[in-house]
Amino acid sequence: MHLDLAGRTALVTGSSQGIGAEIAAGLARAGARVGVNGRHADRLAKSVDALRAEVPDGRFVPVAADLGTEEGAARAVEELPDVDILVNNLGIFGSRPALEISDEEWRRYFEINVLAGVRLTRAYLPRMTARGWGRVLYIASDSAVVIPAEMIHYGMSKTALLAVSRGFAKEAAGSGVTVNSVIAGPTHTEGVEDFVYQLVDRDLPWDEAQRAFMRDHRPQSLLGRLIEPEEIANLVVYLSSSQASATTGAAVRVDGGYVDSILP
Repeated sequence: MHLDLAGRTALVTGSSQGIGAEIAAGLARAGARVGVNGRHADRLAKSVDALRAEVPDGRFVPVAADLGTEEGAARAVEELPDVDILVNNLGIFGSRPALEISDEEWRRYFEINVLAGVRLTRAYLPRMTARGWGRVLYIASDSAVVIPAEMIHYGMSKTALLAVSRGFAKEAAGSGVTVNSVIAGPTHTEGVEDFVYQLVDRDLPWDEAQRAFMRDHRPQSLLGRLIEPEEIANLVVYLSSSQASATTGAAVRVDGGYVDSILP
């Protein structure tokens, strides 16, 4: 299957590193012009340089904006007004005992993990429907379904994304625009290796260490290893393509079987 995104413009939020950067690279390899987003212009410039080294013929546009704010969203839309593919990847996470999560922290998680994507969808969706083609994606998490006891505020925000994406899919019904969420499972990102080695023997080679971690601490995974960011990006690129034209209003899993369900 040849996924051709030539002539399309994409914006991937929170894409200066990790899953977002891999999604940006994957979309660029498929031919899209990709807006790469981060809050700090200097760090973002380095991230874009790294992406250009990884995808030499890729077209990347730095979009320096704090999308957790109304001002940042307006700046992003001003810098990249015409977007065919919007990937709402921006998100924060952290552990906190449930009864110690303050009102301020609840609001912060909702503002960044949910409302940031809502604002951009509100800005770009009418333009997509007017053209008769577009893709809106929300990067959710297994935590949307399997709420982690140590970070229910994060789980709440990811559950909200499933509702938001389904609702906007109804708004876009029959227009040629699809709206979906992607449920990502435990993923090998920056910092995860240190976390894994806090829990398993530091003398183990990485492949053995991650498998020991999954076996002992994430036994519900059917994959038996962490997911690589590129594997999540592969699904995002497919859902961004014309080949995925009949998939909308869905929560599509790339979780290694972590969520114990036969339904998507």
